[in-house]
Amino acid sequence: MNDLAAPLRRAAPALLGYAAVRALGLVVLAVWSAARGKSAHTLLTARWDALWYTRVADLGYGYEVRLPNGDVHSNLAFFPLLPWLERLIHAISPLSYADGGLVVSVLASLAAAWGIFAVTEHVYGGRVGVCAVLLWAVLPVGIVQSMAYSESLFTALAAWSLYAVLTGRWVTAGTLALLAGLTRPVGLAVVAAVWVAGITSFTGFAPRAKAPFVRDRSTAPAPGARIWPRALGMVLAPLGAAGYVLWVGHRTGKGPFGYLDVQAGWRNGFDGGAAFARFVGDKFTSFPSALAGVGLIVGVGLVLWLYVVGVRQGQPLPLLVYTGVVTALALCASSYFGSKPRLLMPAFPLLLPLALALARLRTSRSAWVVGGVAVASAVYGAFWLNGSGPP
Repeated sequence: MNDLAAPLRRAAPALLGYAAVRALGLVVLAVWSAARGKSAHTLLTARWDALWYTRVADLGYGYEVRLPNGDVHSNLAFFPLLPWLERLIHAISPLSYADGGLVVSVLASLAAAWGIFAVTEHVYGGRVGVCAVLLWAVLPVGIVQSMAYSESLFTALAAWSLYAVLTGRWVTAGTLALLAGLTRPVGLAVVAAVWVAGITSFTGFAPRAKAPFVRDRSTAPAPGARIWPRALGMVLAPLGAAGYVLWVGHRTGKGPFGYLDVQAGWRNGFDGGAAFARFVGDKFTSFPSALAGVGLIVGVGLVLWLYVVGVRQGQPLPLLVYTGVVTALALCASSYFGSKPRLLMPAFPLLLPLALALARLRTSRSAWVVGGVAVASAVYGAFWLNGSGPP
């Protein structure tokens, strides 16, 4: 317990701040929803993807919806770890599957906040770690962290896997990457980070800090370090994602690429960003929508700029690989375009340049900045979740 107490004490300011921001978001959502005659609980547990996860937990796989245009929406598109946990909570408590998903989300979001703090503290120090957690909390789509979705669970597993990589805990890193691969398709990003770190450690190459505010904590093993933990971690990492994808292929009878066919039924796929580019281009056909097009371009430019800044500031290679894969899959997939901000949410290392800048401010000034953004985020989240389109 003493080994856990010290890290928890260091993370306490970040976790308390995170909990306060999320509580503000939930209060605003409850008030907004009540004013519109809606249930905040229903919005958090029983809309869009949350319903699909609940159906998997309740009925298992095999449910699908055939749309008039011929598309087939199959629940095989949804990875199994969250439904498994919903089923477990339902089995050991009086909670419904949906409420079980909400419990998982709440606990996982706190675990994710702690993981983000641990990674950032390791690289930049505790003050920057607190700022990184608060920035993740006040994201415009931060309300998703409190929904019965898989983003919080995935981010928690990814963050702690990255921390394990950075601290040389290879078997833990591989196990958490395996679980992340059972949570979302973007689990491939965690696998890539583990593999790149493992390969560079075997070759003896590990990039050093490039800037004075980055702690020089290499992932290269010490002389004489055992090889088998690194090898085992690398073997474990892809088993979750690969196992589920191969199982879907076997179930559909379409082999290793069966999961791609399932995603195609949802009109999801990786097209290098062509569909997203057409979507943005279509916004410029009229003046009012052109403003939205400009906003999208600015948003994508900001994401790419933050990534470049992270490279220049010398973020550890595993973080850069993870962030790069998450960003590429989010921006270059032909999925529902309104969901792209949510899909980018696990890419928390994008926030580290902003966290560094925020940490340089006086505490009072940074508190005002975070507080103002938290209020805006809470209002936007309530407005967004009460809208018609899925997040």
